[in-house]
Amino acid sequence: MISIKSDYEISLMKKAGNIVYKTHQYLKPYVKAGITTKELDKLAYDFILSQDATPSFLNYDGFPGTICTSINDEVVHGIPSNRKLKNGDIVKLDIGACYKGYHGDSAWSYAVGKVDDKIKYLMEHTEKALFVGLNEVKPGAHIGDIGAAIEEYANAHNLGVVRELVGHGIGNNVHEDPDVPNYGKRGTGPVLKEGMCIAVEPMLNLGTHKIYILDDDWTIITRDGLPSAHYEHSVVVTKDGYQILTGDDNFE
Repeated sequence: MISIKSDYEISLMKKAGNIVYKTHQYLKPYVKAGITTKELDKLAYDFILSQDATPSFLNYDGFPGTICTSINDEVVHGIPSNRKLKNGDIVKLDIGACYKGYHGDSAWSYAVGKVDDKIKYLMEHTEKALFVGLNEVKPGAHIGDIGAAIEEYANAHNLGVVRELVGHGIGNNVHEDPDVPNYGKRGTGPVLKEGMCIAVEPMLNLGTHKIYILDDDWTIITRDGLPSAHYEHSVVVTKDGYQILTGDDNFE
């Protein structure tokens, strides 16, 4: 069931989303060669708690980390570990925070040191694909409009669209109805209404769209070993479009 959030609920989600945004900004200077993903995870945990929030992902279906840390060919759900970032890596940090029972969720891809031009291309066009999808968000639009726009953009730039993993509704739970695929047909799927909150999150690969899951039952990897990028914002549908909840313009 797709819920419409009240103004009060949206205010809490803006706060949760802003905490997620601030956690990303806090971690950014630490994303450099030599740091372990477990160290990044601990920094995120301490920061989220300092904001009177709790990590959305910690122990979610048994996930053992505060954040997902996915490196290079890892698409999503990488478990923080003693693995050190290296110059030339691309690392995806997926962060969720819960404030007074409401969640914010945002992922971003970061270059570690100097990356090659192919990774720069992948990052640039996956981020652009996110905003191409968000531009479809308004009352009366269909969920399929978002996915179709992302898929068309990805295809035009020869990037693989991961199909098994999708965006989602968000609110009291970090994952709610509806699913928000990064592919689809315009005019299909649920109709967006003012007050709906969704997370849009293209996951695009430099090569094939095909993926598989590691033996840890969490980490998703590209089948051809080529890098993947991931960008995500949580948004609320407004009367004339959308507002990003996981950005910097909600609070001073």
